[in-house]
Amino acid sequence: MSVPRSARRRWFPAAVALSSAALLLGGWTLARGLTDSGGGDGPYRATVSHSRAASAAPEPAVGARPAALGASKPVRVRIPSASVDTGPVLELGLAADGTVQVPTVAQADDIGWYKGGVTPGQTGPAVLIGHFDTVAGPAVMREVSRIRVGDPITVTRADKSVLTFTVRKLQQVGKDAFPTQAVYGDTERPELRLITCGGPIVDGHHPDNIIIYADLTAART
Repeated sequence: MSVPRSARRRWFPAAVALSSAALLLGGWTLARGLTDSGGGDGPYRATVSHSRAASAAPEPAVGARPAALGASKPVRVRIPSASVDTGPVLELGLAADGTVQVPTVAQADDIGWYKGGVTPGQTGPAVLIGHFDTVAGPAVMREVSRIRVGDPITVTRADKSVLTFTVRKLQQVGKDAFPTQAVYGDTERPELRLITCGGPIVDGHHPDNIIIYADLTAART
């Protein structure tokens, strides 16, 4: 018997574990705040208090939103501000313990899509997941600190459609306070969530998740 989408969402973990044994990287970690617009000695210099702050833009006007599309799997993800251009997109399900799967260390340069939810462009939040780093070094979302509100995220789908999502909000939260409903809960329009990890390394792991919220603002079919 199939499980309703709303029921499947209750099985998600309180957070997404995207960092493993990061101390082996010699302390390489996200440091620049998501809302810090300049300064510092490099792209990863800032304080934790800045990185924990959330930045947000007004939601797009109703008339400016493209109509929702039918289902089609994502095959390519581009985030110019974070130097991301990756494909094919992995399909992620649920692990044996009911938690959401994440890409393996060998797939550190890939982004995954949670196939238990909607595809990008359908009504609801399509969820993408990518590593910030692994024991092997920096990963696909290593430049997440460069993403700003208003930046585009482009998703190409298997049906050849090209969708543009515009970043509305960036949030960094402790994994023990993961906003499950905000990330996975139903929405009235097509939206995107991109999850990675961040925060200073504690006991070999990043203690936080970084969540990017984006709205569908253009579609070329």
